[in-house]
Amino acid sequence: MAWILKNARRYPLLATTLLVAVLGVVLWAGGWPSAVQWLFSGFALIVAAMQAHEMVRDIMRGHWGLDILAVTAIVATVLVNEYVASLVIVLMLTGGEALEDYAAGRAKRELNALLEKSPQSAHRVLPDGSIEEIPATEVAVGDTLLLRPAEIVPVDGVLLGEELPEGGGVFDESSLTGESMPVQRLAGDAVSSGAVNGQAAVQIRASATAENSQYQRIVALVAEASESKAPVVRLADRYAVPFTLFALAVAGAAWAISGDPVRFAEVLVVATPCPLLIAAPVAFMGGMSRAARNGVIVKGGGVLEQLSRARTVVFDKTGTLTHGTPSLAEVRPEPGFEADEVLVLAASAEQYSSHVLAASIMQAAQDRGLALRPAESAREVATHGVVATIDGRTVTIGKLSFVRDAAPDAVATPLSGGQLSIAVAVDGRFAGSIVASDSLRGNAAATVRELARLGVRESMILTGDAWPTAEHVAAQLDITRVQAECMPEDKVIAVRELTARPVIMVGDGVNDAPVLAAADVGIAMGARGSTAASESADVVIMVDDISRAARAVHIGQETMRIALQSIWIGIAFSVVLMLIAAFGVIPATVGAGLQEVVDLVAILNALRAIGSRRDRAWSVPAAPASPVAELAR
Repeated sequence: MAWILKNARRYPLLATTLLVAVLGVVLWAGGWPSAVQWLFSGFALIVAAMQAHEMVRDIMRGHWGLDILAVTAIVATVLVNEYVASLVIVLMLTGGEALEDYAAGRAKRELNALLEKSPQSAHRVLPDGSIEEIPATEVAVGDTLLLRPAEIVPVDGVLLGEELPEGGGVFDESSLTGESMPVQRLAGDAVSSGAVNGQAAVQIRASATAENSQYQRIVALVAEASESKAPVVRLADRYAVPFTLFALAVAGAAWAISGDPVRFAEVLVVATPCPLLIAAPVAFMGGMSRAARNGVIVKGGGVLEQLSRARTVVFDKTGTLTHGTPSLAEVRPEPGFEADEVLVLAASAEQYSSHVLAASIMQAAQDRGLALRPAESAREVATHGVVATIDGRTVTIGKLSFVRDAAPDAVATPLSGGQLSIAVAVDGRFAGSIVASDSLRGNAAATVRELARLGVRESMILTGDAWPTAEHVAAQLDITRVQAECMPEDKVIAVRELTARPVIMVGDGVNDAPVLAAADVGIAMGARGSTAASESADVVIMVDDISRAARAVHIGQETMRIALQSIWIGIAFSVVLMLIAAFGVIPATVGAGLQEVVDLVAILNALRAIGSRRDRAWSVPAAPASPVAELAR
């Protein structure tokens, strides 16, 4: 009873329609058929008037929708005394909202599952060894947390060795990555919030608050995607006017040829266009859910449509086509400087940089046993380098052009394919170069080939790196267009000038945020990328896997195909029924029932956009990684 009342409040017009139907049955059984006619006809005309009011408002706003057919069908069936058919049409219209909610809920199940699994509480280990349960929002960085069996990790953390089972901890990260196989983590390994602990209790040390943890970022993106509107109106409008004109023409011709106005009503009853209004949004929501299951958050149905039509893909290089985890190859000091001296000064300055290269230089210094020194002052010039005062000496590190402003004697050092030179100056003198290298992602070339197979045939690299390195990477991937030594604004201009559209831009860093926003579809490698990049992008890949960019395009194409297929199924069945009804073969009441069947067929087909669990195994084959790319600012 409570369920009935809840849904009656949620769908009052549908509840009223059902109540009118029940009352009509009672009146019919009581021997008052004329009362049934007045009841059904009057109620149907009231609903038609409500629909007509909304229809007129839409028309005044320049939007010619599909309500014209529904309103005309209701009025026509009332005028020819097919009042039962009138009520069935009303039931179809009022029930459409409930049916759409159900179908959309089914399509959104993966998105909803992510939202519902948001960690709510944590078990904090106190200094005396006792455990207290606290809200996840109260966890502070450095807190020790107990994870019980099958418990969701509340915040990002590092796995501790205390009481760790032999072989390490086991976690289900399917809600984060889309991969169903549990993963093993050892002491010291990072554990992401949203993962589900295995069958043994373990402890982690919180490395981020709940707000800044991985899962909360996903939840925020999913919430944004759930609230977005798919291009359903645009998609339906492409067919609304011609479908309406065709239906009215067939109905009018049937009336004119037969001389029977009932034919007009019978044709319009089977032309009610619910598949156009419901099937498309269900398909788009299913596609978004399918993408979320595969570790890809798509921020709206319009993005899926753009992905399905994409013709050009543009890649950032560092951290996107390459792993973005460089290793030190060599320190080349200039006369008057020692290698360790150059490295320790560079690493000490890089302590104040947010660039991923900084961590590699600091790690190289620590591996050599060099102690980093504090700076009296330091400032980072985004995408260029760092200037710091260390032990009274001014250290400048970064791009050669940036360092040359401080040390005019700075010169480029010879490099082999895929290497990077980071220039270092001390007190206005060129101190030397640090050479590093990065490795190409194993499946980068296969991803480019897969995108080409999907129709994204134009490819380009936009990077701030030097031309030789960029061209070397492009050659490895068969990418013919390269633009190197780009500033963020240069990337934006380059993307805007591309003619083969829509354009996909794939990047991961803070400096990629502007160009991600400027592209038709911005795809952020959000597993390691910046919050700014994720917020600017239309698609966020939540795992460190570039092949998911190709998967996103594949899902977009499948979703669009199913949405259009569902619309055409509805149109085709409706046209066939209209032509049959024109000959007086289908009574109005039967026609209304058949149209409900058409609706269900179209919606069930649209639900195929959700995909299946087999998507988890979809992947682009990886090739062995090779050290072919440098990492520059």
